[in-house]
Amino acid sequence: MKDAVNNVNVTEEMTEEKMSEILKVRRDKLAALKEAGKDPFKIVKYDVTANSAEIFANFEAMEGKEVSVAGRMMSRRVMGKASFAHIADATGKIQAYVKRDDVGTDDYADFKKWDIGDIIGITGTVFKTQTGETSIHAHSVKLLAKSLLPLPEKFHGLKDTDLRYRQRYVDLIVNPEVRDTFVKRSQILKEVRAYLDSKGFLEVDTPILLPIEIGASARSFKTHHNTLDMDMYLRIETELYLKRLIVGGMDRVYEVGRIFRNEGMDTKHNPEFTTVELYQAFTDYHGMMDLVEELYKQLAEKVCGSLVITYQGKEINLGNWERLTMVEAVKKYSGCDYNDWATDEDARACAKEHHVEVPENATKGTVLAEFFDAFVEEKLIQPTFIYDYPVENSPLAKRKPGNPAFTERFEYFINATEFGNAFSELNDPIDQKERFEKQVAAKLAEDPSSKAEVDYDFITALEYGMPPTGGLGFGIDRLVMLLTDSASIRDVLLFPTMKPIND
Repeated sequence: MKDAVNNVNVTEEMTEEKMSEILKVRRDKLAALKEAGKDPFKIVKYDVTANSAEIFANFEAMEGKEVSVAGRMMSRRVMGKASFAHIADATGKIQAYVKRDDVGTDDYADFKKWDIGDIIGITGTVFKTQTGETSIHAHSVKLLAKSLLPLPEKFHGLKDTDLRYRQRYVDLIVNPEVRDTFVKRSQILKEVRAYLDSKGFLEVDTPILLPIEIGASARSFKTHHNTLDMDMYLRIETELYLKRLIVGGMDRVYEVGRIFRNEGMDTKHNPEFTTVELYQAFTDYHGMMDLVEELYKQLAEKVCGSLVITYQGKEINLGNWERLTMVEAVKKYSGCDYNDWATDEDARACAKEHHVEVPENATKGTVLAEFFDAFVEEKLIQPTFIYDYPVENSPLAKRKPGNPAFTERFEYFINATEFGNAFSELNDPIDQKERFEKQVAAKLAEDPSSKAEVDYDFITALEYGMPPTGGLGFGIDRLVMLLTDSASIRDVLLFPTMKPIND
């Protein structure tokens, strides 16, 4: 029984011997049910006519009417010939009043033997108890599935908090607010799609398995296709295929897609995560800024009911967005002005003076980006667009007309965290080819074992002509964290990546 015990969330006070006894009792009960011809696992259907939320919301119309509900028994009070139990379904929890004279002596005797955690069906009439609690007066009760493992008594108090993520199914049972988070996640995705659809965007799907490892800095997961006898890579973005569609004349496209990156894990990063990437022909990054601001305001109103939300104790006003160039932001928060640096040497000297570490051959643009990381990002609590990025760290963005040292790119930040990235997309195939080749060369120099390649097919697509295009990518998981006041990405992923418990 040791392995079974190790897979159960129990209170710290419960001994292994006591746990083994509980497990044996439940299995003995199941054996007795089977012997009596009452095996719950042979039941294939139960007609549910209402759920707890509907009953509470429409009590006046449903009072006195017969309903059938089903769910998990979370508590029970046996008082001789009558009992009260609470049944949790997908929408909430409701009380059932079960009386021996109404359900029958044999069924009532069976009901008293059922365990907390069992899944049961109740048919009865809707009423309110003397204390005013909306309930169901049972006419019949049925055991639909036997719980062979006991629910934890102190799930919130477990020292091993990872257990909540490893056994999300138990977490959802005993912590209703967790279910609320994932209901809200679904609502957020629905609203994002509705907003983009209303703007004329078309949702599409692009490949997850790719034939080459592109030269981007993110590390790919590698697999092998047996029939083709070739290595393949899980995508680290959806960008290049979506822009192929812009070339093909699909002027507004987006994808809600799973992304895979073989990198570190922390409260903001998981190896697989969900993004939205969208591309709109004949607009630029300013158009994408307007779209982000409008989308987030709409999400806040519809999901949270207000433009002002609270995240981890901080009040965030999603109705007010600041827009700063990177040069302006660095000057505002560090006092250093990029425009005062006449040469790269001046920039490196300024970095040294301010204790900002930069490479020995750092350019002005590289130094500017390092100053941003050192002085600015942590200050961006309220929604802020930072735009006009140095060309050194923006290989896919179009250069600014008249100022080729910068690109038409922005990122937006909330609570000192980057939430999304956007460009006026580079559509010059010659410039793009040069940047890709430099990117791949840099990756191979850093890691000679890398199989990174230039995506020459994408260059071919650009050679057919891509119109001026605005592109945007943002993470759904961080957005859900923000709108549900969740501290960790693991709190908004149903099944986050976890190291096996025996490793």
